[in-house]
Amino acid sequence: MRLEPINVQQIGTELAIRWNDGTESYLDLQFLRRACPCAACGGEPDVLGNIIGSRRGGMSYSDNSFELAGFQIVGGYALQPTWRDGHSTGIYSFQYLRRISQPVTSK
Repeated sequence: MRLEPINVQQIGTELAIRWNDGTESYLDLQFLRRACPCAACGGEPDVLGNIIGSRRGGMSYSDNSFELAGFQIVGGYALQPTWRDGHSTGIYSFQYLRRISQPVTSK
């Protein structure tokens, strides 16, 4: 079965995702922003796999950097959030979101 979200909603300061396998994931928005996988935030691998250009350690955030303005599903495999500070280049694959979250089994 291909992992897909059935429902995605912001609940307070968390992003809640209900998956097609019956589990739910909750991601703190500040954690989610800091885990942004885009090249500007996380760097890019060179041909040898070394990460170059990472600004994550020196990244500066404002208060609205952790406020979600919206999101869209990309290509049936990822979620792309837009943050209130204008950052929107992070594409979070469903597998990545699941891996960094704490899934909770629904009853």
